[in-house]
Amino acid sequence: MPQPQIVVLDGHTLNPGDLSWEAIAAQGEFTVHDRTPPGQVAERAVDAEIVFTNKALLPADTIEALSNLRYIGVLATGYNVVDTAAAAARGIPVTNIPAYGTASVAQMTFALILELASQPALHNSSVRAGDWSECPDFCYWQKPLVELDGLTLGIIGYGAIGQAVANLGRAFGMNILAHTRTPREAENVRFADCETIFREADIVTLHCPLTDENQGFVNAERLALMKPTAFLINTGRGPLVDEGALADALNQSQIAGAAVDVLSVEPPPPGNPLLNAKNLVITPHIGWATQAARARLMEIAAANLRAFLAGSPVNVVNGV
Repeated sequence: MPQPQIVVLDGHTLNPGDLSWEAIAAQGEFTVHDRTPPGQVAERAVDAEIVFTNKALLPADTIEALSNLRYIGVLATGYNVVDTAAAAARGIPVTNIPAYGTASVAQMTFALILELASQPALHNSSVRAGDWSECPDFCYWQKPLVELDGLTLGIIGYGAIGQAVANLGRAFGMNILAHTRTPREAENVRFADCETIFREADIVTLHCPLTDENQGFVNAERLALMKPTAFLINTGRGPLVDEGALADALNQSQIAGAAVDVLSVEPPPPGNPLLNAKNLVITPHIGWATQAARARLMEIAAANLRAFLAGSPVNVVNGV
């Protein structure tokens, strides 16, 4: 029986060379492209039965053009890069990778919180610029330093990542306030609506999925509810935040600071208002990208394909 043709459209981000594709490659005739420009997706996948994508788009017309296509594997949790309805209409299952990066994203969330609270990068740069050597005192600080113990951490979205962030917050002595679509009983956490969280929390962190309903829900009105000493953290999805409104809130000192690992368009165009906002830390969508998390992602992607080829697909997001 001939082996299926497997094509990875954009493998570099997942595996820039420190992982092995063997678990996927062993299941068929395998081709991996580091990156695929939008106009070349159909060309590169023309003979493929199995296509893996991370951010390369598979809209309806591309799916229709790929006559041999039997399976689409998204190398991420979010799958909005694929027209899942068009795939379902042809009986093509679309799978994703759930829960591979929980610990890494929670860790990144607290790295950003600690950067805003303790300012290690700012002071490292200052010391290396000679400021400590010229200081008349044994120490100095360039911005207020914030102790987390006793502060309120407001978590929007209380799935696996939100719960992991809550556990880290409790380890720092923080009080946990959370919002979720499915409230439940949970020890040492108080559930509340979004407005209460924005009004009461000292730090608001976003861990909810992006939907049509919540796009841009962190807007000028909600930012106006926040304390002037409060921080906003986004390691979820960039479009959850109205970036112009956040830039205004930061530049007008309406809130004390923010840190984001995600933006509405990635990479950002030069005109993104957050690129020049004050009191803001921006990292290039790396919360998911520890080697441990990427290795788990690779293992799950291989297992998803193995299950499909065995006739029992798992992690299917389009009901096929």
